[in-house]
Amino acid sequence: MTIIEPVPLDQLDEEKFQTRLKLAQELMVPDTLFIQIMAHAPGYAEALFDAMYQSHAIGNVDHALKEIIRVQLSRIAKDSYFGSLRSKKAVDLGLTESRIESGCGDFEADEKFSDAEKWALKFSKLMYTEPKKVNAEFYNVGKNFYSEPEIMELGTFIAFHYGMQMFMRTLKIVA
Repeated sequence: MTIIEPVPLDQLDEEKFQTRLKLAQELMVPDTLFIQIMAHAPGYAEALFDAMYQSHAIGNVDHALKEIIRVQLSRIAKDSYFGSLRSKKAVDLGLTESRIESGCGDFEADEKFSDAEKWALKFSKLMYTEPKKVNAEFYNVGKNFYSEPEIMELGTFIAFHYGMQMFMRTLKIVA
């Protein structure tokens, strides 16, 4: 049982949430339950959903890679809610559970990942397990694979999603 009960769909402000609910159903990360939980603070719900959607579904970094990172982060955060969700867009792009598992495991030894993907997966892991290793030298290696705007996209995606996963974990939400 969640600590904060979801706002029933029929009680959501249709003008504010209709488009967001449709986007949530299309992508599935975040899903409609996220909106219903956050809707206790409507302005925050709008802003948080928009930021999560923007960081995950839009941008120049490969969406499937971001989906693997998102699941990897949910495991680091021990958040079963976000960890159980899967992006429909990523699945449509061909992302498999096997690839997600590889990205959450020993990805550095996995030849199926490019050096760029390995760097991004390491970036997300190190930010929360060994942050001192995310230094100028580490970023300089990343610049071999990603532009500075893409590194900013990855970094903010990682920080934002991990933070939301930690918060959702405390609410005991189950997908």
